[in-house]
Amino acid sequence: MGLRERKKRQTRELISGIATMLFGQRGFDAVTVAEVAEAAGVSQKTVFNYFPRKEDLFLDRLPDLIDLVTRAVRGRPEGATVLAAVRGVVLDLLREGHPLSAYPEPTHVAFYRVVVGSPALQARAREFVQELEDLLTTMYAEAPAPGASAGFAAAVTVAAYRSVYFSTAARLLAGEHFMDVREGLAGEYTRAFDAAERAIS
Repeated sequence: MGLRERKKRQTRELISGIATMLFGQRGFDAVTVAEVAEAAGVSQKTVFNYFPRKEDLFLDRLPDLIDLVTRAVRGRPEGATVLAAVRGVVLDLLREGHPLSAYPEPTHVAFYRVVVGSPALQARAREFVQELEDLLTTMYAEAPAPGASAGFAAAVTVAAYRSVYFSTAARLLAGEHFMDVREGLAGEYTRAFDAAERAIS
């Protein structure tokens, strides 16, 4: 990565970090993009150059999952299924302790509370789920699963990921200790993807 790319990444992380702090303190809907820009020492135009929508300031990791899934499916070994590639992405993220896998950390409760408290963020999350499903529909259409339409296969694959992620968030919000939630999470994903595989085979 060149110097320019590093600086752009640092600026993006700075803006996102400050936005996340402000949203956590006051709630997503109570903070304006202008306030984020001022706190970060940049213009509103700069904020929107990095984050086209306000919701993207807080849910800034979602595009990473699209990129990871795209690369994994496009680059999967010959004979490997789309589902296997997606399963591999999710389990790799879990092993890394990445937030996109719902790997529980103490700080995640505050994150989920901000999302639950904002209809705009909830709408963006639902929109992202649809974007992921649309992407996988295209990919399944290129390599059809036996016995299932591309749309059905994509919906089931996304459901395997989404169901475990959302149930993990719900458990944390309900007050379960993050270590208790963390235990067995890999098994939950495995069972969910196994069920998806049976459904589309």
